[in-house]
Amino acid sequence: MAQTNSERTTETFSGRPQGKSTWFASLDLARPSRRHWLGYMLLAPAVLLMIAFVAYPLFVSLDISFQNVGIVRFDQPRKPFTTANYEKLFTSPDFWNAVWVTVKLVVVVTTSCFVLGLGTALLVNNHFKGRPLARLLVALPWAIPEIIAVVIFAWLFDSSFGLINWLMIKLGLIGSPINWFSTPGAAFSAVSVVMIWKGYPFVSIMALAGLQSIPEDYYNAAKVDGANVWQRFIYITIPSLMPILGVSMILSMLWVFRDFSIIYTLTGGGPLGSTETLSIMTYEEAFGFFRMGYASAVGIITLVICVVVSRLMLHRAPENL
Repeated sequence: MAQTNSERTTETFSGRPQGKSTWFASLDLARPSRRHWLGYMLLAPAVLLMIAFVAYPLFVSLDISFQNVGIVRFDQPRKPFTTANYEKLFTSPDFWNAVWVTVKLVVVVTTSCFVLGLGTALLVNNHFKGRPLARLLVALPWAIPEIIAVVIFAWLFDSSFGLINWLMIKLGLIGSPINWFSTPGAAFSAVSVVMIWKGYPFVSIMALAGLQSIPEDYYNAAKVDGANVWQRFIYITIPSLMPILGVSMILSMLWVFRDFSIIYTLTGGGPLGSTETLSIMTYEEAFGFFRMGYASAVGIITLVICVVVSRLMLHRAPENL
């Protein structure tokens, strides 16, 4: 049968006769019935990476935590199921000390970052000479690599020739140099100062973005109604910033929970376990004592604590977060 003009034209431009379906035509994502496949295809790489680098290691850690494993070797048969790691964990004074140190650090660092970050955000939100430079200085600690900042502070807190001891002696605050990394209380204070310095710019940047999104008409109307500065701050600024401050608080808490390099570089978890958090304990048990089953149990409990705390904070303010 002779081909029609339209069929010949189609064959000329496509190279295939019209009417024959191809695998490429079946993947036409422009069709309304197949548009959702485009979303699946774009999400697939991220999902695969999450499975490979998050879900699978988490599953392996959970499995290892129920085994009496020293050094993990995947070519060896699986050890028998046991809850000995968790039984030992919940009866260990070292574990409860690490929990207490972690909670103290989270409360001190997160609260200080919140207050200092909000204060600096309110400051640099005003119009004054040198505001761009002030904003740069506020954000600078967050931009500096963590390990570089820790090494600098290690020199500043040095008991022999550190700048901190020299300033405090000159100001008459102390009579002799403090051994910052040899005394439990001083070591905890030094770690807290470094983490606050490193963490508050994140809260400040988030709060500054929130402040700039508040319409100026709110404040003008409040001034007309006779509201003073404190009342405008309480009834306009804080409620408007609650969604951002809530998210910043949760992220800061999780950062303190998981942070490792600052504590390990400054004190290594010492002295006498005064700065040994759950993350430090996990590392020491896994790579210091080669008790990876026990270390996995510590890591799983740390994850559970983070999830529960985050969920409680989200549940307390669902309309803001």
